[in-house]
Amino acid sequence: MRGREQTLTMAWPHGSPEAQVATTARTDLLEELDLGGGRFDQSHGPFHTYRREVETTPEVVRETITYRIRIPWFGWLFALPIRRSLRHRRTAGAPSPWWAPPDRLSARQASTLALLAMASMVATFANTLFTQTANFAADAFGITDRGQGLGGAIVRLGVLIALPFAVLADRIGRRRTIILTAWLAPLLCALGALAPNFWVLVASQTVGRPLGIALALLAGVAAAEDMPRNSRAYAVSVLALAAGLGAGVAVGALKLADLGPNGWRLIYLLSLIWIPVAVSLMRRLMETRRFETVHHIAQPLNRRRLALVAAVALTANLFVAPASFFQNRYLDDVRGYSGGGIAMFTLLTGTPASLGLIVGGRLADAVGRRTVILVCTPISTACLVAAFATHGSAMWAAALIGGFTTAICYPAYQVYRTELFPTGNRGRANGIVTTTALLSGSVGILVVGWARDHGYSFGQVMGIMGVGQLIAASLAYRYYPETAHLELEALNPDDPTISEN
Repeated sequence: MRGREQTLTMAWPHGSPEAQVATTARTDLLEELDLGGGRFDQSHGPFHTYRREVETTPEVVRETITYRIRIPWFGWLFALPIRRSLRHRRTAGAPSPWWAPPDRLSARQASTLALLAMASMVATFANTLFTQTANFAADAFGITDRGQGLGGAIVRLGVLIALPFAVLADRIGRRRTIILTAWLAPLLCALGALAPNFWVLVASQTVGRPLGIALALLAGVAAAEDMPRNSRAYAVSVLALAAGLGAGVAVGALKLADLGPNGWRLIYLLSLIWIPVAVSLMRRLMETRRFETVHHIAQPLNRRRLALVAAVALTANLFVAPASFFQNRYLDDVRGYSGGGIAMFTLLTGTPASLGLIVGGRLADAVGRRTVILVCTPISTACLVAAFATHGSAMWAAALIGGFTTAICYPAYQVYRTELFPTGNRGRANGIVTTTALLSGSVGILVVGWARDHGYSFGQVMGIMGVGQLIAASLAYRYYPETAHLELEALNPDDPTISEN
């Protein structure tokens, strides 16, 4: 998981600019400690082990860096960018590379973020599973659009099961609750493979899906509590990117639905591939420093903030939930796409759009959350509505642009759920907001299902529901405080200050 020890050797002519810089301590990807005699160690940085030795001769200056990356599961993905950054030192004060957070992470922070990203993959697979397969299961059991919408609404009502886990995390810790839900979510979702009818399938996912929801919201809480002040939105974007991969596994598996009337059952069985992640979390995930510091302190819940964040979640999900839930139905019933065709559309429009998460995370930390929300939400709403009202290349373009701008907005919206509440009730507040969002989404799904059964087109009803997302953007821009560059303790004065490292 931590990767093998790597060695990087470089040499420059004595007296060259590169040679002169090599003899000084680094302050870019990591902060070095000068041990003297041309030896440097890591003072603060993302490496499990690190040492740099500089040998000076009359002809050359030779630098040898020996390091081991501490990024579980994703170390391979960052191996080449990190090696390039070690080879090409950045000057003091220069911005970090596009792939790196604005702040310098410690080894603990890098490891924690990677583990939470894997937890997000598990969570989103569980959250996506029923949404992606409901259409095929409904067809197999002879269920109408209205029945499918009712099933989707019932599954979303199961979010009430997630709330006790959010409260539990405020009492016994983020780590223990994350590990518990990481075990339970895939096991219970896999039971869907055995469902004898549509409503038993709905019942199994009404329990399994909320456990994934609880895992996702607690991963976000843990990331916010351990990340530096300028990198919280970046962390949200990383978790969202990983979540997209988890959803992509579910979407990619839709090809299994083409194997026969019961092919969709294999997709539920696929849930068991996430068990090794639960094992990894149990072995390596540490409790957040903020929870360790303040979990014993009784803290009031700011009801005004809770009402505001919940109102934004409520109005936004009147559109977001049905747009996500009925996309496959629209592609199948209206556009005639097969399971493989739906997977192709979702992956080819969703994967490039996920790059918006990187852009959005950096923008939210750099220029502020509210500006990103104001600019991008109207564009994303208009494009996603258009994707339900057009066909051919126009539909693909609308889905791609809508997904990209939605992804840009996501970190700005999501980070507020953790920033505006103190550590002692951050889990509970997130649970309440998430419950509100899911219940609102259930209403949206029921409305769209009813409207479809009464002859309304997808384009018409989605255009009406899209007003909710515009209201959410207006509320956020007008009433949310700007939280970029501020410590969580500055936003929540009841929390005691802790060291970022």
